[in-house]
Amino acid sequence: MIIRDATPEDWPAIWVFQSEIVAAGDTFTYDPAMSEADARAIWMMPAPDRTVVAVADDGTVLGSANYHRNRPGPGSHVASANFMVDPAHRGAGVGRALCQEALDWAKQAGYRGMQFNAVAATNTRAIGLYESLGFEVIGTVPGAFKHPAEGYVGLCVMYRAL
Repeated sequence: MIIRDATPEDWPAIWVFQSEIVAAGDTFTYDPAMSEADARAIWMMPAPDRTVVAVADDGTVLGSANYHRNRPGPGSHVASANFMVDPAHRGAGVGRALCQEALDWAKQAGYRGMQFNAVAATNTRAIGLYESLGFEVIGTVPGAFKHPAEGYVGLCVMYRAL
């Protein structure tokens, strides 16, 4: 597996699993009914931000991530990121590799920390991964995420200094 910058040609492969993940409504705060054009505009970030893909040796896109500043102006020294792994390739280390790449990118770019603003409290696999990479839950907004099966659950804010 390699991680490289995403190209416009990667979008159709990203959209296949992104649309499935977003439509499930159980991990991302994106509108499950969002259009492909809206999804592409949110996901494919221009420089200085970065969108990447994790690609298998045969060229299959296994997952994708985008890395960006968490807030503009006085908050621009903290990075953030979003990760999506094709459900067919979960459990193979793709998410870990994408997250480690995000941390490396942020450190090289001079960010002082990385913050995730909205990790659904029910997304225990993601929380466990992030904690294993040094992130901490620094707060949870009660009932801020409407999970399709669990109802209103918390959204965790996670942080790691770089």
